[in-house]
Amino acid sequence: MYKRQFNDLYKLTTNIIDRPEGYVDACRGKVLGSLFYEPSTRTNLSFSTAMMRLGGSVVGFSDPRSSSTTKGETLKDTINMVSCYADMIVMRNPREGAAKAASLYSSVPVINAGDGSHSHPTQTLTDLLTLKCEKGRLDHLTIGLCGDLINGRTVHSLLKAMSCFEGNRFILISTPELGLPSYVKDILNASNCEYEEISSLEEALPQLDVLYMTRIQRERFTSAQEYENLEGSYQLTAENANPKNLITGTRYLNVTGMLPFENMVADYVKETNHHVLYRVTPIFQGNDLVARGVQMEAYSVEDKGDGVQFNVFVYNNQPGITIDYKTGKSKRA
Repeated sequence: MYKRQFNDLYKLTTNIIDRPEGYVDACRGKVLGSLFYEPSTRTNLSFSTAMMRLGGSVVGFSDPRSSSTTKGETLKDTINMVSCYADMIVMRNPREGAAKAASLYSSVPVINAGDGSHSHPTQTLTDLLTLKCEKGRLDHLTIGLCGDLINGRTVHSLLKAMSCFEGNRFILISTPELGLPSYVKDILNASNCEYEEISSLEEALPQLDVLYMTRIQRERFTSAQEYENLEGSYQLTAENANPKNLITGTRYLNVTGMLPFENMVADYVKETNHHVLYRVTPIFQGNDLVARGVQMEAYSVEDKGDGVQFNVFVYNNQPGITIDYKTGKSKRA
């Protein structure tokens, strides 16, 4: 059933990509209620941009402090009210199971944009699309999942989806403290999926068709010390570059280069509840295996760029490291 549903979605998605002009009025007259109880840049902007490009409109909040939640309004009351205004609801919430609860209260469809550390099904749809486009199939793949597997809701959703396709093998790469929850292992076992748990990223890389990296999630830890002990446990940089990777980004690229611009967009959206067109494009030279950097573009919609507008190139380098972009090899300078 999952495979048939995905194939139908894949056909629709590729048709939209190939013929976007045919869908500019697909949601005309429809309203999306966007309820983000947790910070979000990519998911929030993705839904808002998609709805606008399909001809619809968006209402809601990206900060619960600007809603009646601060007055004690329950999730049930919020959903009941918003479903009177909107034709569909997309919600992110820090509590596991919140999306399921919302769907029971709502009179309109509810899309789960992430519920705590449980699941993130819409991210999985984009991951499946990427795998299908880049690998040509969703079966008989060896997939490495690395980092915070205990809290990584995208990992949980992706494993559940990929377990529906035959012949897939999973390499789970994490420290013992960050290992995959038992209930997700139960899903793999029930599907007779082969999986292996290891702690070494370098050991796993030669075996993989796909590597799925996750960050260590500060917001899921109750102890700052515990987070600091695990932060940086796994980093995919030019120091462990693998020729099979489509793009390898250094920590310097991510933290020093990209993060200030990502925060600029996030802060603007949080403060104004307005929309930003946002795009990041990796830039390769010739047949290089590693991108020389990324082009970052942003434009705030409602104020025509007065709030946020930039078009910058961020270099993919790392102080103290020499990178051969053609081969993916690197060495300490």
